[in-house]
Amino acid sequence: MERALSRANKDWFRIVAYSVQTDHVHLIVEADSRLALIRGVQGLAVRCAKAVNRALGRKGAVWDHRYHARRLKSPREVRAAFVYVLLNFRKHLGAAPGIDPRSSGPWFDGWSCPAKPPPGPPPVAPARTWLARVGWRRGGGLIDPAEWPPLRR
Repeated sequence: MERALSRANKDWFRIVAYSVQTDHVHLIVEADSRLALIRGVQGLAVRCAKAVNRALGRKGAVWDHRYHARRLKSPREVRAAFVYVLLNFRKHLGAAPGIDPRSSGPWFDGWSCPAKPPPGPPPVAPARTWLARVGWRRGGGLIDPAEWPPLRR
């Protein structure tokens, strides 16, 4: 999955954060247009389906290709999205505070206690928008791995 997520990054569609759950994926992406978002998600779905099928030795559909997209407009919204995506395993698994090993958290540079990223290139693209690069920090500061993901409204 990590390789599929990494290879889905294009100049016009960038995955800047992710977490892989048992039956779904949470993403924060930047797309240059609505069409870029649609095409990027379609390509990602194909890559992920192939990765899952290869790993399980099977064929056929993996997901129903539904997704929920929401434009994030403020530093507070983007910060909450990073908390939700990168710490969602705590909600799903009741896990202890820490950085989710099935997320892009090890490469995230906004932790209150910096993590040492694994060797090799990161599977996520560097953010280009002000909100996703630095603006989110104005919405509450660095993220503590002990924070609890907000409930979706």
